[in-house]
Amino acid sequence: MLKKILIPILLLFLSSCGYEAIHSKKKSINYNFSISELTYIGDRDVNIKIKEILNNYTLNKKDKNFVLKISSRAEKAVLTKDTTGDPTNFISTIVINVEVMMENNFKNNLQIIESFNYNNDANKFNLKRYERKIINNLAVTATEKLIYKLSNIQ
Repeated sequence: MLKKILIPILLLFLSSCGYEAIHSKKKSINYNFSISELTYIGDRDVNIKIKEILNNYTLNKKDKNFVLKISSRAEKAVLTKDTTGDPTNFISTIVINVEVMMENNFKNNLQIIESFNYNNDANKFNLKRYERKIINNLAVTATEKLIYKLSNIQ
């Protein structure tokens, strides 16, 4: 009986699931660019999330060195209303404009737009918390797209 319990427990503890952090420093090694300077304008929450992710690319100096000026904004709009005029669906959108400079010369202008539709909640506290999570997730997705676009700039 003890062997039947002990063997699965040992297998569970000795095997690894292969978990790896999405924004680990190992991932930044795969890209052939670095960021020497970052400037932020706009929505504070979106900018903080972008800064968390892009800081991995400021540590190592590579051949392509960018200076980024990031302007962001987050918007929330009512998508549908019920018969009494109360909103039932919302859409949250973030827009990120990035001015890319390389060696003090203008290189490119990028715009990334991400949006998400969601239903209204009667509990306003839960709705606000859910909206903050949505904005964070949209910022992460937009930043991943920005990193991909930066890696493809010649």
